[in-house]
Amino acid sequence: MLVNHLKMMKDSCWQISDTLGPEKIVYINNSAVDLRAIVVVDNTSVGPSIGGVRMAADVTVDECARLARAMTLKNAAAGLPHGGGKAVIAADPKIDPAHKERLIRTFAAAIRELADYIPGPDMGTNETAMAWIRDEIGRSVGLPAEVGGIPLDEIGATGYGLSVSIRAAEKYCEVPIASARVAVQGFGSVGHHAARFLVDLGATLVAAADSSGTIINPDGLDVAALTEHKQQSGTVCGFAHGETGSVDAVLDVECDIWIPAARPDVVHIDNVDRLRTRLVAEGANIPITEEAEEQLAAQGVTVIPDFIANAGGVICAAVEYHGGSKSTALSTIAEKINRNTIDVFEYAKAQSITTRQAANEIAEQRVRKAMSYSRFSH
Repeated sequence: MLVNHLKMMKDSCWQISDTLGPEKIVYINNSAVDLRAIVVVDNTSVGPSIGGVRMAADVTVDECARLARAMTLKNAAAGLPHGGGKAVIAADPKIDPAHKERLIRTFAAAIRELADYIPGPDMGTNETAMAWIRDEIGRSVGLPAEVGGIPLDEIGATGYGLSVSIRAAEKYCEVPIASARVAVQGFGSVGHHAARFLVDLGATLVAAADSSGTIINPDGLDVAALTEHKQQSGTVCGFAHGETGSVDAVLDVECDIWIPAARPDVVHIDNVDRLRTRLVAEGANIPITEEAEEQLAAQGVTVIPDFIANAGGVICAAVEYHGGSKSTALSTIAEKINRNTIDVFEYAKAQSITTRQAANEIAEQRVRKAMSYSRFSH
């Protein structure tokens, strides 16, 4: 194997830095297996960073840095003893499984000495990938149960956290779950679990989208049947009990709760006016641009920010990393996300600011307090 080429922050990367971070940006290039990857360790003042390994063909250092910052704020808001980090591997996650394993194991070897970054699963990677990383370097979270992990996707940790957050927000935005119509953009491991938990609380799923299209039924979609259909066909499209539309048709569906659970920046200033909802619960990281969130606030649409609503996965990962059980993870997710959601809405109300501003201020205060204890901050 060729020696991995690691180079630190380029001049062009300084534009994404501030007083919180990032602490380091590492580029990984290994032509022997055609590996190109980026790791951003944003801030470790609270503890070693935890963040997912994302695999996608169109990844950038800017996106990676923004995701790492979201993890810093998410972990701080959740009161976890961890900072934020993120990794992206530039590759199609649907590549040949043997080649995918080579890429991930090579990536793991390259980050062996990057001890302040603990990898976890993300878009394009899963428990098996985390097991490969653990086999190589002895550290990762989101592992299969057979090697001591708490299977995040199996229990639907992030989706469960979303449902907890939405329930906590009910009294602040007057959107009762029991009669809510829900649309999910990104009917994958996060989106379908969020829909399942919300339907169990009385909501109705009226639309679900993936990378192939949108399935819509104003009278309601059967979540279990739709999930089975997607597992068999690879897409929500063609489901017998709904009408198939384009990928972005989910933007136009009239609903009470709209959940983005896919890629960053899916809602931006050019399409935000298409949303017809009362509450947005961000299941993905940075799914809505800053300008679009400001527009939603101006229109009276409530937003539960990403690192408040979708922290269930990393909370579960942290519990796993520190030796906790599945039941401990679920109870911790419920306690932390319920409290954090209430804190954000109360702070926003008291300060007359948006929920995004409130979430950012609360999380940043915690990070800066932790930084003040470091001798390097003086």
